[in-house]
Amino acid sequence: MKKQSLQLIFIALISFGFILAACSREDEPIEEEVTGAGEDPTEIKEETVEEPTGEPQQGGTITAAMYSAPGGQFNPIFYEDAYENNILSFTHDFLVAQDENLEFTPELAHDWKFNEDQTEITYFLEEDVTWHDGEQFTADDVVFTFTSMADPEYINSGGLRTEFVNKLVGYEEYAAGEADELEGVQAEDDYTVTFTFKEPNVTALYNTSFPIIPEHVFSDIAVEDMAEHPASTDAGEVIGTGPFKLTEMQDGEQYILEKHEEYWKGEPYLDRIQWQVIDQEIMTGMLENGELDLVKDPGGVPKADIETVKQMEHITMFEQQDLGYQYLGFRHHRGPNDSVTDKSTWEPNEKVQDKELRQAIAHAINREGIIEGLLYGSGQVLNAPFPEASWAYDPEAVHQYEYSEDKANELLDNAGYKDTNDDGFRENPEGEEFVLNLDYPTGNKVREDAAPIIKDNLESVGLKVDLRHPRDASAHFVELEKNNTDWDMYLAGWGLASGDPDPDPLHGSESAYNYLRWDNEESDKLIQEAKQAPEAFDLEFREKKYAEWAALFSEELPEIPLYSENNVFAHNSSLHGITKKPHTIVDNSHEWWLEQ
Repeated sequence: MKKQSLQLIFIALISFGFILAACSREDEPIEEEVTGAGEDPTEIKEETVEEPTGEPQQGGTITAAMYSAPGGQFNPIFYEDAYENNILSFTHDFLVAQDENLEFTPELAHDWKFNEDQTEITYFLEEDVTWHDGEQFTADDVVFTFTSMADPEYINSGGLRTEFVNKLVGYEEYAAGEADELEGVQAEDDYTVTFTFKEPNVTALYNTSFPIIPEHVFSDIAVEDMAEHPASTDAGEVIGTGPFKLTEMQDGEQYILEKHEEYWKGEPYLDRIQWQVIDQEIMTGMLENGELDLVKDPGGVPKADIETVKQMEHITMFEQQDLGYQYLGFRHHRGPNDSVTDKSTWEPNEKVQDKELRQAIAHAINREGIIEGLLYGSGQVLNAPFPEASWAYDPEAVHQYEYSEDKANELLDNAGYKDTNDDGFRENPEGEEFVLNLDYPTGNKVREDAAPIIKDNLESVGLKVDLRHPRDASAHFVELEKNNTDWDMYLAGWGLASGDPDPDPLHGSESAYNYLRWDNEESDKLIQEAKQAPEAFDLEFREKKYAEWAALFSEELPEIPLYSENNVFAHNSSLHGITKKPHTIVDNSHEWWLEQ
């Protein structure tokens, strides 16, 4: 296994504190000791909890909190939100995982090898893995998963994960319906599968690390019908290879995961995990009363409650950098259909085309104030979507947008946005009424509270904002995928993949997650150059290219990164076996156990 090959070591180096809240999708956990009197209450430290001396105990149920309900899609190739992922991370397994240093490690594949020019990777699969329904896991399931994401109907059916297949040989032909099979993924035998890429691929392990779905469940279902099938949506019907299975749910309220006794790594210790959808404001009381055993992402412990939770003797709390950030997005183009990749139907949204307008908005928003007031100082301002802990972070490469009403007013004046009728709000350069719509979701309390602050900040420099009524998070992101809306600005969060800080998924003009509908030729060029072999096997080359891209991003500002925040998680001290990794705490959940 060439896990440590020089060509791939740089991928493992992404132990850059994947502070998704800081700008990239990878962060190292910050584990410290409890603060004493007079120290900064936002400086979270992991309490020292003495591990029990006895053996792990079998049985028990834990209750975990989610602040928003999952959208209801529990098929990995179609899921959309982090709340759905809270279920999927327990029910489905990947070919490879990542360790505390973000090096790739065996999972469903126990070994792998590359060919000499890095265009092929062959995986050797575990042979004793069964699905939740008892069927055997084989290489055919792997081929089926990736072939489904390349299907001609996948994108039209709401699929967004083409980044995992579009580098494979034969993808264009298969996705266009011109080929009967996807040449780039082939089963050599029942437990060997080979991926072949069009070019040497510096992110091959990441691109093939996707969770696998069962062929025997979905093989007779057309891809366009797969997302609506009960095996993708209904408790008791969702089938994975993971340590827990979704057996019951009260939609929007409660989701029950029961252990998969035949789990291939060993029978889980816990009997079940009960997810409850609760209001963030009652989380602290439930933790204190013993009604909750785990609070993790998204959201974690509310920053205002950190000091209170820290004093709970039965609770262990720890902090790790998030691998994501919150941003104010601009909808640059619209169109009559919802195809992200068909740019021929796009028409510019003239209201947000002016770069100086976007720069003025960046200066007008008091991002530092949001961090101090809503995050209690536990966050960072970003001017490009790479976190401070990332090897792609380069503060010297980007433009700095400090909070300054004077600078915002100057830019707006220069761009021709002036108040011509003395009503307190600026008209556009043509003298017409100018109103920017702002849409945002519920579920993330800080983001919800930031929305009216942003409105007030922008109106302080004369930009009129129509702050719409917030939608439930799942409905918000359904609307975000549509082209034919009147959205101008929106709030959302983005998490970068722990495997690589590649900005392509959100910012590539033809990427499935290009919610911005941003189309910039130079951006696309730099993103692709940063991954072009053989130069891209040199980490310094990639750093240089990403610095060039970050400079372009911070000049054009297709979106405004608002802040990244550190995640503060908490669990009952009687819950043991949690492994804290930069990108997750869910790995090896079959080893979680309750001291009873």
